[in-house]
Amino acid sequence: MPPVFLPDLRLNALLEGPPGAPALVLVHALGTSLSLWNGVAARLPRHRILRLDLRGHGQSDVPPAPYAMGALVRDVERLIEHFGLTETVVAGVSLGGMIAQGLAVKRLDLVRGLVLSNTAARIGTAAQWQDRIALVREQGLEPLADATMERWLGRSWRDNPALPALRQGFLDTDPQGWIGCAAAIAGTDFYETTATLRLPTLAIAGANDGSTPPDLVRETADLIPGARFHLIRGAGHLPMAEKPAEYAEILAGFLQDIGHG
Repeated sequence: MPPVFLPDLRLNALLEGPPGAPALVLVHALGTSLSLWNGVAARLPRHRILRLDLRGHGQSDVPPAPYAMGALVRDVERLIEHFGLTETVVAGVSLGGMIAQGLAVKRLDLVRGLVLSNTAARIGTAAQWQDRIALVREQGLEPLADATMERWLGRSWRDNPALPALRQGFLDTDPQGWIGCAAAIAGTDFYETTATLRLPTLAIAGANDGSTPPDLVRETADLIPGARFHLIRGAGHLPMAEKPAEYAEILAGFLQDIGHG
């Protein structure tokens, strides 16, 4: 599929599945790309699935850093409109989950359900992110790679079958794009706005997640009345890469329960 040329930006996007089927938008994490969802998307053949490489990631353009969270939300919003999708369920992991929260607050007319995976209304502290940004600016992503993999995959990270692909994807990310999106995370606190949401929501956590631990994910889910919470055991920050079959089953069950499947 050719890239989408927006007035200020070229975004790599992939739209799959039967036209007219219930729409599902999958938004990836910092330091990954749309391929993060390959194993899940392949297991949901009855949905119209939109994936994208966020700005600064994958095959999308890399504007100069920093990026604002509002710009990342707007990018996804514009792609949904570009493809004429309506009544979407937006599933986002980590940074993607923050974008999903922001998009639902802004465009409830486009979003009828949320899946907030391994994410929170606020992730880390501004000081933590600024330290990482300074390191990447000076030395690139390599010095962050091992610590990031340990946060993502847990104590046994070196033996995790998902490690090689995730580590390579992280190192393949443009440092400018990583810095840009990290700055967006650093400046975002969605506690007050996410607490205004009233729509079907599923929160997913990984028991081994050191980036967004289960308690943090649950705290964010509790902001939205009626939100469900699901803990995946034996998985960390990116369970769609570690346990795609289990993740797809959880996702499909939620979509069916809310009449979106």
